[in-house]
Amino acid sequence: MKSKHLLELSDVKQIAAAAEAEALKHQWPVTIAIVDDGGHLMWLQRLDGASAVSAHIAPAKAHAAALGRRETKVYEDIINGGRHAFLSAPVLQGMLEGGVPIMKDGNCLGAVGVSGVKSVEDAQIARAGIEALVR
Repeated sequence: MKSKHLLELSDVKQIAAAAEAEALKHQWPVTIAIVDDGGHLMWLQRLDGASAVSAHIAPAKAHAAALGRRETKVYEDIINGGRHAFLSAPVLQGMLEGGVPIMKDGNCLGAVGVSGVKSVEDAQIARAGIEALVR
């Protein structure tokens, strides 16, 4: 039997604080979502000025990144590369850049999804949050 690491609330708060700091540093109004390895929502934070739809998109990005154990940009690239049938993949929504898995020792602990600004900026915020935990 194997043992595995799990995200705890203190970890989630650390990730969220660092992601929020990155967003505020650039004055980016975003929603930040953090999920566990099964894609279940553990944190949702909508910063002032973030659009209402971002509160739906950020958790979807996080969910897709956790279940797929890869950045959601991979899915966006697959679809933009012409493989439109991938849009029919079951249970995956939020296949836009901005979902980043939280990896430790080759295992996925969960993911961070961010929505509200350019996708590359969303991913930057998500990575900043994760880096605070894995340092």
